[in-house]
Amino acid sequence: MEVCRVGVIRSPDHVGVAIRFGIQSMGYRRLEDYSTRIRTSNKAPMIKSFLAGSFSGTCSTILFQPLDLVKTRLQSPLAIGSKSHAGMLKTLVTVIRNEKVAGLWKGVTPSIWRCVPGVGMYFCTLHELKAFFFSETDPTAAQSLLLGATARSIVGVSMLPVTVVKVRYECGMFQYRGVAAALKELYRHEGRKGLYSGLSATLLRDVPFSGIYFMCYSELKKRIPSDQLDSSFVPVLHFTCGIVAGAMASAVTQPADVIKTQMQIHPYKHKWMGSAAITVYEIDGLKGFFRGIVPRTVRRTLMAAMAWTVYEQIMKTLGLK
Repeated sequence: MEVCRVGVIRSPDHVGVAIRFGIQSMGYRRLEDYSTRIRTSNKAPMIKSFLAGSFSGTCSTILFQPLDLVKTRLQSPLAIGSKSHAGMLKTLVTVIRNEKVAGLWKGVTPSIWRCVPGVGMYFCTLHELKAFFFSETDPTAAQSLLLGATARSIVGVSMLPVTVVKVRYECGMFQYRGVAAALKELYRHEGRKGLYSGLSATLLRDVPFSGIYFMCYSELKKRIPSDQLDSSFVPVLHFTCGIVAGAMASAVTQPADVIKTQMQIHPYKHKWMGSAAITVYEIDGLKGFFRGIVPRTVRRTLMAAMAWTVYEQIMKTLGLK
């Protein structure tokens, strides 16, 4: 299976193999080795939170990659420029017809490159910020919003070059030999501006999303009856909180996601957010800013809910708050 070389899972039966690939990319030969590493680690909680976040992010990223690809196709200039706009299901069928089922996982390699360290960094930063500022009390809603936004700002800037590569893989307009080759080609032809194209729109999308998500998630968790906290339903309750929080955050940040996609696919055409926004509005009106909202909301909601649920359970197992 040539996941690394072309960024595509060759068979739908190989999703499990892709998860193992994500674990191997962190330096572990088997999933069992990674699990043992987390349990037996005697290093700082920061390392444990990073490992727990990386694992939860890898699983959810691979599982929901098809929704991200469909969202990107819906937002790409090829779709936006046409008069007869394809919907989510039609786009899904088109991808399967032209690229087979495995085509739905195009871009999974850069997604893993981004999420293994990215999600780990996010949870690690969030854990350290909470431990430093709120070791004895829970943060308020406003403080939770600020915590989530700060953690995402750090990760968003750090991982943006890989995000640009991921978007270009998914839109179907670029052909790269691999993630490393894509990064080199991007830098050679477009310089640092190419690597960080769409930075402003990315921050405008991700920072509010994470802030709103963490605020809603934390506040919803506080409302869970105390007698339910130690029950077997805790993961289900956490997952439900994640779904509600994700849906709210996705809806608010959808326009920024559309603008980000345009800027990263055509950085020379759209050098600033206003240019991309004007193009979207001229072609598709206000509804253009909500293209791809269904697959994005479903993906971001389920992905975040799953990542947080897995993360919470791992941290509980490790005895960390």
